[in-house]
Amino acid sequence: MKLLWVKADFLHPTNRGGQIRTLETLKRLHARHEVHYVALNNGNPEGVSRSSEYCSRAYPIDHYVPEKNTIAFAGQLLKGFVTSLPVAVSRYESGRMKREIEALSRKEKFDCTVCDFLFPAPNIPDLASCVLFQHNVEAMIWKRHVENAPTPAHRFYFQGQANRMLAFEGQVCRSVKSIIAVSDVDADLMRREYGARRVSSVSTGVDVGYFTPRASAARIADLVFAGSMDWMPNIDGAEWFVREILPFIRKRKPDCSVVIAGRKPTAAVLALAKNDPRIRVTGTVPDIRPYLWGAMVSIVPLRTGGGTRLKIFEAMAARVPVVSTTIGAEGLPVENGAQIHIADDPQAFAERCLDLIENQAGRARMTEAAWEMVSSRFSWDAAVKEFERLLT
Repeated sequence: MKLLWVKADFLHPTNRGGQIRTLETLKRLHARHEVHYVALNNGNPEGVSRSSEYCSRAYPIDHYVPEKNTIAFAGQLLKGFVTSLPVAVSRYESGRMKREIEALSRKEKFDCTVCDFLFPAPNIPDLASCVLFQHNVEAMIWKRHVENAPTPAHRFYFQGQANRMLAFEGQVCRSVKSIIAVSDVDADLMRREYGARRVSSVSTGVDVGYFTPRASAARIADLVFAGSMDWMPNIDGAEWFVREILPFIRKRKPDCSVVIAGRKPTAAVLALAKNDPRIRVTGTVPDIRPYLWGAMVSIVPLRTGGGTRLKIFEAMAARVPVVSTTIGAEGLPVENGAQIHIADDPQAFAERCLDLIENQAGRARMTEAAWEMVSSRFSWDAAVKEFERLLT
């Protein structure tokens, strides 16, 4: 099969959940099929040079995407008041990419085109023949931002973006040939909200061998929160945990230490550690595994977000117990109290963390149950085999 894969960025350095899911999928598809990869290149030579690891040929399209917390990014946010497209989509609009896809499609006669994430969809001329790989239901993320907005001004802006995203995402979901979601929850949501017809779901995988802990792993902290710290749901989660949950934990365990590990922490995230030596914000790390192995509990305190969290399966494979909110664990086939603790109230979340920190036997039981689940049911090979079937 000859595949055209369209994405808003290249896959290295691989430091976000969506990149990991795409990379693991493409490596396996590339072994059996001819994959042509078209992506925007925002000054990323490593990403371009390593693309041969997962595709037959790559087509980098130079395109400037401003970093968050810059003047240029602020300009994009202001533009969001007057454009019909949501900002999260319009920042990836590229006439050059659209022309490249048109030319390639005429020349190569692809068997299938995959739009990876919603964001490059405006650049695909023929959505009707395209498979949309939906890692999240994007409008749901914005709706949750509205619900948790810190100020009326934030709420006003988030509501406008949610409305735009709802309209655009619905249009794309109704236009494409088919949709592959990452959970049954997301698939049902797109059917219900958008009237999408051909929607299937493929489970998330995890490389259990890669995350198997080393005997020499050193203790780093009691709690670890891993994730991209420039992603709004993670920023909100980190702030909520430190301000609302951690005080309850420290009433019983005053020396509780926390590591927030992930790329590009914003000023708000960095500020969480400014006056607390027991909180550490790492920034980008070359390997997340030592931070998982070095923690007693992995926390996922998300109040917004969508899709499924690879970080939960990775923690389980690393034999680290997980405490998550309902939204954090959304779409994953886990049982509260068996493979994971789920709590949405700050005090209850704190209690579940303390239960695991203080109860070694309970921690071991949950760790073993979670590891058994991911190791027996959620390999990448099985996930990609089902993904491949849905492309034909």
